[in-house]
Amino acid sequence: MDKIVVQGAGPLDGEVKISGAKNSALPILISSLLVDGTLTLSNVPHLQDITTTMGLLSHLGVQMQIDENMHIAADSSAVDQIRAPYELVKTMRASILVLGPLLARMGHAEVSLPGGCAIGSRPVNLHIKGLEAMGAKVIIEDGYIKATCKRLQGARMFMDIVSVTGTENLMMAASLAQGVSVIENAAREPEIVDLANCLNAMGAKVSGAGTDEITIEGVDSLHSASHRVIADRIETGTYLVAGAATRGRVKALNTEPKYLEAVLNKLEEAGCDLDVGDDYIEVNMHGRQPKAVSLRTAPHPAFPTDMQAQFVTMNALSQGTGTVVETIFENRFMHVHELQRMGAEIQLEGNTAVVTGRERLQAAPVMATDLRASASLVIAGLMADGPTIIDRIYHIDRGYECIEEKFAGLGANIKRIPSHLWEREKSRYLSN
Repeated sequence: MDKIVVQGAGPLDGEVKISGAKNSALPILISSLLVDGTLTLSNVPHLQDITTTMGLLSHLGVQMQIDENMHIAADSSAVDQIRAPYELVKTMRASILVLGPLLARMGHAEVSLPGGCAIGSRPVNLHIKGLEAMGAKVIIEDGYIKATCKRLQGARMFMDIVSVTGTENLMMAASLAQGVSVIENAAREPEIVDLANCLNAMGAKVSGAGTDEITIEGVDSLHSASHRVIADRIETGTYLVAGAATRGRVKALNTEPKYLEAVLNKLEEAGCDLDVGDDYIEVNMHGRQPKAVSLRTAPHPAFPTDMQAQFVTMNALSQGTGTVVETIFENRFMHVHELQRMGAEIQLEGNTAVVTGRERLQAAPVMATDLRASASLVIAGLMADGPTIIDRIYHIDRGYECIEEKFAGLGANIKRIPSHLWEREKSRYLSN
């Protein structure tokens, strides 16, 4: 298994180009199942989750074409499969998103219960309840969600809890339903808005995206379209936090500051000087140690759970004590135990982490436990004495495009070591 080795090398300093948003690209790619034609996408990140999604869509009969610039053309005119097998679904929870489009387009869908990061329960009952409200018959059998309908009917659906994938699945399914559907207590994330914009470019009639009530007027069919995926706000935040934690300067380019207000407010509270333009954000600590901040994760537009691990790491390298409360996923503090191996002073009390900062951490072999935890360990390694060896980095490759190249461009001492070279290379790191 590949490893990433990070050595503390002083403050980061430089510019980094932000990739397209993984959490937009995945549902938008899957929305191509709704089109009797071709959906052409640009600004798609080159990630393992994108490759997995393309493989799943190809299995279902979508003809996929991709060029060297990651422009993807997905032609769904010949879709002929309705079963998403466990082998293709097990590594990525977002695979559940094929359920609604397949059912709406084909009248039948069989989707394996999904896998993905082990950060907590993300129940599929919200998806099922919404599809049943639109007239589908749904059973769970042999590890598969099996749904059938003649044609979905418009319905009013209330989400018991705010769910991004639940909102996306029902919004896509309702696009081809007969009549008007309303999703109440809908997720409000920017990625929801991006998906709605793409659906509307294909001829759907979606309004209200970005609010807690989305209205979808069903249409008989959707047509070919082109769409550019929005910038990845979580990747942006990750590099900005890395700049703050290392007391350096990082300028994120090709990004969209309006999606990061909660994160930027906390960075400013931590003592960062911020320069924000239409498509860039720069943080500059001028060599100062950040101040610990307290935060509470909650659905957008509040502080995003996907930035929690990075801020825990920054707090561990800050002045003072910060309290971080996680309200979205019950298992999303697994990175804390790895940070404690590096000397971080963190006390866990249920869904709360109390973090007392220090000047630097100590390098240690650590294990990535989920996608965002992986990035937090890289940041920790940048401010640790000695080489930090990060294992299970396939989590990183699921959501960060070229992370070692981008960090290296900011001055980090970071290296990926392929699994077949590790036995030869490990002695120089493990002996330190």
